Amino acid sequence: MPVGINAEKLKELHQTAHTYDAYLSDQERARPWRDNDARTKLASDQQTLLDSFVREMKVLVISGIWCGDCSSQGPMLAAIAAASPKIDLRWIDRDAASELTTAISINAGNRVPTVLFMAEDFEPVSVLGDRTLTRYRSIAQRQLGAACDIPGAHIPEDEYSATLQEWLNEFERVQLLLRLSARLRQKHGD
Repeated sequence: MPVGINAEKLKELHQTAHTYDAYLSDQERARPWRDNDARTKLASDQQTLLDSFVREMKVLVISGIWCGDCSSQGPMLAAIAAASPKIDLRWIDRDAASELTTAISINAGNRVPTVLFMAEDFEPVSVLGDRTLTRYRSIAQRQLGAACDIPGAHIPEDEYSATLQEWLNEFERVQLLLRLSARLRQKHGD
């Protein structure tokens, strides 16, 4: 996690950020997102994994409703969070959070989506963005250079499913980090 972004600031940002539906309140711009909502289905083993989560995690997604990667990966993140009461997911527009996006730039860029994972008390845990390895491999096969799929661009089902699994893997990694944390085990007596 970047220096200068502490738990107090993350709590403030998380509390002022939007729910998924509020973030997508502009129905016209949200259409590609909603199309992918319908496409995003968790498998039973993925749901079982999410059901096993014990620790609450706060998650903040820095996004752009105009972004193709966001419109494909955002519904995946929303589906994962909706499937577990232990995940408190919020959304913030990249352009509305310039201080935050500058502090967590990736390769000197304000990339989206960028996902900040936090413990229940907003202590920073992990940052992942802007694409999973599957997405990067697929894009590299199609083209090289600075490019981003436009919202609504078709993503092959195998790539879509693999990207969903990679996001789920990061949620699991963070959950296990939180579950095994000596600080949190002492706090919860487990």
